This record gives sequence, C-alpha cells and structure tokens, in this order.
Amino acid sequence: MENTVKRIRAPFDEATARSLAAGDKVLISGRVLAARDAAHKRLVEALDRGEEPPVDLRGAVIYYVGPSPAPPGRVIGAAGPTTAGRMDAYTPRLLGQGIRGMIGKGNRRPEVVEAMKRHGVPYLAAVGGAGALIARCIRKYTVLAYGDLGPEALALMEVEDFPAIVVIDAAGGNRYESGQALYRRL
Repeated sequence: MENTVKRIRAPFDEATARSLAAGDKVLISGRVLAARDAAHKRLVEALDRGEEPPVDLRGAVIYYVGPSPAPPGRVIGAAGPTTAGRMDAYTPRLLGQGIRGMIGKGNRRPEVVEAMKRHGVPYLAAVGGAGALIARCIRKYTVLAYGDLGPEALALMEVEDFPAIVVIDAAGGNRYESGQALYRRL
C-alpha cells in the first residue's frame, strides 16, 4: 500500500475534486467553510425561498465541525469532525450549488453518494477524537453567517496542512465498503 500524501488547495476546482481517489491521504491548505446541520438547514431553507446563499458555495470545501471556544492565545478550540450523516438530508441540494468537497466522519447515505457522483464531489474523513490536534492546522476562523448558532455558525477557516483521507471519491469509490469487504472474506 502506498504511503504518499497529496498536498492540495481549497477551494477545490473540478479537476482537483475528481482527481482524488478513495484511500488518498491529503493535506489541505487554503480556505474551508465550517458548518454543521443547523447551518445546512438554514442554507437549504434560504434556497427554498428563492434566496441566494449568504456565501458563494462554488468550489467550496465544507468541514462538518462545531468548534469549542478558543483558549487564550489560540484561534479556535478543539475542532474535531461531526458525523456527516447529520447533513445528509441537505447535502444533495447543496452539492447542486457547487460545493466541491466535504470533510466529516462516518458513512454517507446512498442518495448522497449518488449526488456526489453526479456532481463530481469527494468526501474526506478527518480523525474523530483528534479535535485539539486538528485545531493546530486552523490559522484563522471567521463567522460569515448565522452567528446566532454559536459554534454551528457558517464560518470561514484558513487551514494549513489539514490532514484528511478520501473515503468516498467523486466516482463512488468507497473505502468504508472496500475496507469492510476485506474482513468479510476472512
């Protein structure tokens, strides 16, 4: 098994999003949006009312995170991933707005994987339980919308060498499925 790490920039363009294969280890630098289920719900409600989202989602990479308060001298507190399934009800609609990548933990529903394939969007996993370590990769955290949601607000994070693994690629390759299949044969 190859142990190389790809360095990529966010936001993603289509070529970057489609070039990532399930199992790739990546270090992401650039701009990543932070949002959890409450912000996703508001984004979809705005779209349902015919409104534009409060931020341009084209090319966006969204990290499913609700960070803890920043300790003195830090930009952000612990920033571990939220279970992605909490966003599944909203994800297909938001992928249609141009989102190019998602970061969280846990598997995705089949209808979300189909939408990912249709729009060419990969899903990456961050390590759960490592929120304090992940926070060290976040250089800036700025609330953009829905500030009343506190840690669930829609925010912009500037990240450097943010570690993740591609678990479902834009073609539907799925490490959750292929990894489990190895053990079913034993």
